[in-house]
Amino acid sequence: MPYHNTIVIAGAGVFGTAMTERLSWNTNNTVILWSIEKDVVEDINKNHRNTKYFPTHFLNTSIRATSDKQIFRSADCILLVIPSKVIVSFTEEIKAYTKEDCLVINLAKGMSDDGAFITEQIPFPRTASMKGPTFAIEVLHGLPSSFTFGGRREDYVRFKKEVLKDTGLYLDYTEDIRSVELMSILKNMYAIAIGLVSGRFNSPNVDFLIYTKAVGEMRHFLSLFGCSTETIFCYCGLGDLGLTSLNDLSRNRTLGLLMGKGFSIDNSGSSSTVIEGSRTVKLMGELTRERHVEEEFPLVQALYRMMYEHENLNDYMRAVFN
Repeated sequence: MPYHNTIVIAGAGVFGTAMTERLSWNTNNTVILWSIEKDVVEDINKNHRNTKYFPTHFLNTSIRATSDKQIFRSADCILLVIPSKVIVSFTEEIKAYTKEDCLVINLAKGMSDDGAFITEQIPFPRTASMKGPTFAIEVLHGLPSSFTFGGRREDYVRFKKEVLKDTGLYLDYTEDIRSVELMSILKNMYAIAIGLVSGRFNSPNVDFLIYTKAVGEMRHFLSLFGCSTETIFCYCGLGDLGLTSLNDLSRNRTLGLLMGKGFSIDNSGSSSTVIEGSRTVKLMGELTRERHVEEEFPLVQALYRMMYEHENLNDYMRAVFN
């Protein structure tokens, strides 16, 4: 008998919708989108479109959507693609509806409000993290795309073989789930750092000078958190950092570009992705000071001083090239 999986994706924004489309390519998957946005749910079910986020794209007609949390009772696998700051409370709400052996994979990039890793706070026995160099629009349009799967090897093998079959989505693997979470947190911060010098110099030489420094600091952070430093070489490490810091589709890079050109940025802005990068600068800047290792992280400290202690752009440039 062929295998069959019911995949429930929590979050019908740009990335949740894109992942739903791709997973629906595997005809052995039943893919369901859960969303609090009732207009989005109705649009998907009636028109096979999510015009709020992708106004010109028609979705696979097998996809259906719902706002009913009872749907999680049927899930063999749940993908979390909602804002990181609400994941812990959301998963506590749906825990009572889920199967005991349901695999819950966190695709959101960020930390909980108290600075903890999300996968260590969600209340499920089988958890994983999946991050990589993936812009939602390219996932939606069917381009080959990659992730790092962090978690148990048996879950990785089954998910890769059964769920991702025929989707054009590719995985590499580490058992160190914390390192996958950490890479996804740090890359937004370093995208701002690299965007700053791109905005000032518009030079590939300069970009890759700072990019190389960023890779070194990310490895230091892996050591600082007791994680495997080898994860830097996975899709979630070098791959996602390159995508986010060197491509103008990235909002965190764009934030850095604007700052590098002299625009004043309000850190209380409404964009969740930009806020995530800004929050990470604050969190990591303070953490490295508390542990008295700030000299190992000159990019982080220069960013922190510029964004939270009102140093100017010239001060930032002197610090990162020193």
